[in-house]
Amino acid sequence: MLGNLKDKGSLIKTALSTNSHKSSVRSVILRATTHGSSSPPSEHQIAAIVSIGLESHAGACCCIQALMDRLNSTSDAFVALKCLYTIHNIIGKGSFGSTDQLSPYKCFHNSLMFRDHWDQEAWQMSEWVRWYAAILEQNLAVPKVLGYHLYSIKKDKILSSLNSDLLKEIAFLVGVACQVGNRPDSLHLQRNSLVYEVVRLVGEEYRLVQREMGSRVAELGARMTSLSLSECTEFLNSLNRFEDCKERICSLLVNRNTNADLWDLVRESKAKLVAMIKDEENVGKLTLVVKLQRGRSRVR
Repeated sequence: MLGNLKDKGSLIKTALSTNSHKSSVRSVILRATTHGSSSPPSEHQIAAIVSIGLESHAGACCCIQALMDRLNSTSDAFVALKCLYTIHNIIGKGSFGSTDQLSPYKCFHNSLMFRDHWDQEAWQMSEWVRWYAAILEQNLAVPKVLGYHLYSIKKDKILSSLNSDLLKEIAFLVGVACQVGNRPDSLHLQRNSLVYEVVRLVGEEYRLVQREMGSRVAELGARMTSLSLSECTEFLNSLNRFEDCKERICSLLVNRNTNADLWDLVRESKAKLVAMIKDEENVGKLTLVVKLQRGRSRVR
């Protein structure tokens, strides 16, 4: 009841605003992220919010500002999660202008430290808010690291990338996967429709992460003979980290998007890297022995 009263008060305050456009945008945001309901925003509400950013640059600015104000001012875990879910949809479906407006807010400080002390469920839901905020923060960093968003495909860029760049990109993608695997332990809350939708959306995006990982692992695998010992070690460490988070990701996504081909590729690549590293180390030891023997012969 308290949450509903807050929403009604906010809507009345918004309606009294002298800026009709800003008032209209804020009303749409408030109705999509209501208190008192554990259901996610409807498809119709998400579409309405996304369309605001598609209309104009001013609309995108106003929409993101209203969303971030709502997110950073709430102490309700359900409202916070709805805001993050809406932002995630804007990243995937919205205009470049809307996503660009999110960049200054990429460090979701309040959400990363979010705590709702109302009851046990709210406390557990807070863990999902913090987890989701960290995922979205990494999501916004994707274009800066890869040069394009996950929803785009740039195979030509991968083919022309340097080995060092591909290694950095793989390490970043592994970090994204590890954050997905760093999910809250309260998996029973997936019975909640809002958490279920959040996990579903994260799962769809994780499939894109797997696609990008697969392309880069395959490309570096084809270039493996050109990798230095340090590059081979860096590559192997990333693949080991990726495998380490597999079990927790599978428990979250209930074995959806497992991509058996990718894991086969990872295992094959690891086996080749281990063999190459051993060969390089053996060659290094042999070279050292030869140098020592030559040094002793000169002393004699």
